[in-house]
Formats: sequence, C-alpha cells, structure tokens
Amino acid sequence: MLKRKIYNQIEQWRKNKNNKCLVIQGARQVGKTYVIEKYANDNYDEYLMINFKQTPSASEIFSGDLTVENMVMAMRFRFPEMQITPKKTLIFLDEIQECPEAITSLKFWAIDNQYDVIASGSLLGIDYNRASSYPVGYVDYLKMHALDFEEFLWGIGIKEDMIASLRSCFEKRAKVPDSINNQMLQYYRHYIATGGMPEVVQRYVDTKDYREVDTVQRSLLQGYQYDIAHYANAEEKVKAEKCYLTLSKQLLDKENHKFQYKEIEQGARAQKYYSSIEWLLRADIIHLCKSVTKLEYDLEDYSRDNFFRAYTTDLSLLISMKDYSLKQHIVENTLSGNTKGGLYECAIADALYKKDYNLYFYKNETTKKELDFIVQIDGEVVPIEVKSSNTRSNSLNSIIKKNTNIHYAYKFINGNVGVGEDGIVTLPLYMVMFL
Repeated sequence: MLKRKIYNQIEQWRKNKNNKCLVIQGARQVGKTYVIEKYANDNYDEYLMINFKQTPSASEIFSGDLTVENMVMAMRFRFPEMQITPKKTLIFLDEIQECPEAITSLKFWAIDNQYDVIASGSLLGIDYNRASSYPVGYVDYLKMHALDFEEFLWGIGIKEDMIASLRSCFEKRAKVPDSINNQMLQYYRHYIATGGMPEVVQRYVDTKDYREVDTVQRSLLQGYQYDIAHYANAEEKVKAEKCYLTLSKQLLDKENHKFQYKEIEQGARAQKYYSSIEWLLRADIIHLCKSVTKLEYDLEDYSRDNFFRAYTTDLSLLISMKDYSLKQHIVENTLSGNTKGGLYECAIADALYKKDYNLYFYKNETTKKELDFIVQIDGEVVPIEVKSSNTRSNSLNSIIKKNTNIHYAYKFINGNVGVGEDGIVTLPLYMVMFL
C-alpha cells in the first residue's frame, strides 16, 4: 500500500478543523478516494462514503431541508446498517460536483460541527458559466497530486532516514557520495519512466515490468481522453483532445517548448484553440508555465497569458503519449538531443507543480537569454535551469549578474552537488524534491 503525504495533512485538519469541512481537490486518478478510505479505516469506528457519480439517487438525501438532523436521518434510512454517530463516523462525499445541494450542505455540517465531513471531486463536468463554489468560510482545502519522487521512493522501499541523509546534503550543499548519487539518479530515471499515478506506481512496485507499467499508463491516458470527450461541450471535444495529445510533440520533439498552435494542425491559431487550452486547465488536466517579461516580484504581474508552455498533470500521462521504447531509453540512460533535455525539463516542472509552485519562464528575443523556470520562494525571484549534463549556463550567469534582486539560483543536472561563486547552486535532478 502506497504511503501518501496528504495522509498527515488530513490528520492535521482533523485536530484543528475549527468548524470546517475538508475539501480534497485534484486531478482524476491521483488517489483521493484511496487515501480518504485509508484514513477513515485507520481513525474512525465507522465510515460512510456516498459517491454521487456511482449512485446518483443518493442526491435525494440532500433534496429537502439541509439541516444536519434531516440529512443524518435520510442517511440512516438509506443505509440502515450504519449508525452514523457523532465524532465516530467519517462522512465522505465523493464526486460531490455531481450534487450541488451536497456542496451547499457543507456549510451546515460545518456549523453543526458534530460530524467530520470530507468532500472530494473532479473539476470535470462543472458548468463554468454557473456559480458552483464551495461555501466560503466553512471549508478547508487540500490539493492532492499524483505521487512525487519522495513518495515513489517510499513505495520501492527506501527508508525515511536514508532520504533524510540526502536532505542533509541538500541543506549543507555537500556532495553526495558518488555510488549513492548514481543510484539515486537511476531511481529518478525509473520514476520519470513510471510517473506518479498511483495505479502505475503500484504496478511497478508489484512487477518491476515496464510492459505492465505501459499497459496501465495507456489505460489512464485513454480514460483522460474519454473524460475530455464526455465532459467537454460539443464545440471543444475534438479541439481539446487534439491540444492534449500534442503535448508530447510540444515538449519532447522540439527545442522550443513554448506551446505552438501550428503543432496541432497546419495553420492553427490561438483564436481557434485557446478556449480548449482554457478548458483543459480548468478541468485540471494540464498546468501552464507562463512567460514573464520582467524578473521581478510579483512575477504574475509580468506574465503573458498567450505565451506559455503546457504540461500534463503527471509524467505517466506524458510518457504514454510516446512509443514504449521511450521508457527503455529513459531507464538505460540512452536519451539524447531534444528529447533528453525536454524530458528532464518536464520532470522538474512536474516536481515543482506538485509542490504547488506557480511556474514561469523567461526568454528575451533580443539578447537570446532565457531561463527554463522561475519561481518565487519567500518573496524572492529564484531562477531554475535544467541541464542534461553539467555544462555552463551562460544565460543564467548573465541574468544573475545584471539583476541584483536575484540572490541565488538552482541548476539541476544529471550530476552531483556544487556551489558556484555566482550564487548558482548545482544539484542532482532528484534533489528537486527538497526545494
């Protein structure tokens, strides 16, 4: 069973919930239901799950007066085997987006405060032209992603004290012993080839067979395509799927990873496809890294909405858009050219996204200086470069010298730890998990 970081965050919510329900948000198939069920079984006498997609008729529970007394009575009649006892029963409302009245009910569960109520759901199927927000002031939110590299390491049996020793090297900027560093880079390549979708990682842990891994990855990709076809409106269905399936070409097959509409079809323009990108973004199927015109806080003030890179919400989905042989090249470390550089960039973007950073990049068409990523840490602008080998970062060096507000930067490489006099901290790729 895969250990997830969000488990402890749920525990913190329960201890300090302050008359609030909990809403766990996240993309499809990232393990929301699994972790909530595990937490419930570990910590409550009783666990009631209502899945509104699986059992649409359960919406009737919320069709009358939304008092806690009425809702609990309706639940007891529908599930006579359940006691539904205050403080001892966790109520889990899954796929809650299918029942607007259940979303409204969260306010009354929170005010009553006798029951622990967790809701979860997808952003798919929401009518964005209609208000469907959660009651303000009555819910806490947690964002859940697919597994990050640290969770992957737990899954393959790497102990936390071993990871802590690597964290110490990160904090002290100390070189990792070569044998350990090489092994960690190998584990990281396995993670890139596998991705972090729980079903894929579990299949890898159980079989170590990449044919099995590939089968699960492709099944998940087909599921995402089905969701697009099922939930996108008639005007967006084909366009959104085309945009999504072009991501591997945008990110792995060319040197410039800016999203280009011409890669979708000849003569394509933003006017035709931008609404589809927006739908994918709102449905939590992609995330964006936007270009900025200035390297100053707040980066969002200088971002360009029409100049961006688009990434899948997990590497599993990106990898399955390519031929099976890509996994073999990743694991055997035989990638080269644009694919190698693009894939490592995607891996770092994936890690930063799962840490809930807002991602930006910079490219000056006049000076030809560019940065792979820029994030904000403690109010500071921090550039991040990704290199497939430990080569000199001319753009990064030049930009740091000219921007006195930038005090340090990270360069992630297929190598070891190092610190330069210019403020650039060089780290092995896998250490992005400690950022």
